[in-house]
Amino acid sequence: MEGETKSASDDLPFACECGEVSGFVRQATPSQGDHIVCCCSDCRDLARHFRKESRILEDHGGTPLYQSRCARLEIGTGKHRLACLHMTEQATTRWYAECCGTPLFNTYKNGRIPYVTTLLGNCDPASVDARLGQPLGYLFLDEATGDTSKLPAMPMSRLIRRFFLRMVKDILSGDRRRNPLFDASTLEPIAAPRRLRMEERNALL
Repeated sequence: MEGETKSASDDLPFACECGEVSGFVRQATPSQGDHIVCCCSDCRDLARHFRKESRILEDHGGTPLYQSRCARLEIGTGKHRLACLHMTEQATTRWYAECCGTPLFNTYKNGRIPYVTTLLGNCDPASVDARLGQPLGYLFLDEATGDTSKLPAMPMSRLIRRFFLRMVKDILSGDRRRNPLFDASTLEPIAAPRRLRMEERNALL
């Protein structure tokens, strides 16, 4: 793939809380994706909705993430237990393991805009440190909690510029049809997404 050398040492393993859904992000390195922390309320509400705050959120209420090319995601076990939802009317699709309610990935609503964002709370912290290092920055830092004066901000415009190059590669190479979360022919999600009901949203207020 584009002259890159694959190495098992670059694979980042993940698993849901009960272990039924597991897999790898292949070639997980700082040069191949973006390690960031998102402090937006929707990401925080997702963890709260599934009561996984202690697993998913870091000390400032942010969600550590790794955004990578979509074909790098490999589901090893439990693919049939994947489900997804929309927190709001926006296009972000939140994937989770229905077996234990563990949030796992974020994607666009279909595979036409290719990316996979893996929630790093489901990965071994030592593996994250060794493969990804420190996060590039924090998105929506104004929504974080606690003292954030020493945290590096990550402007959305910078993240989009970095993502754009990977998106073009995935479209031109056909890799967006190798995303295990979407049907290769239709680019529609392999599980029908549901939208959070109003009473579920209200419960998070």
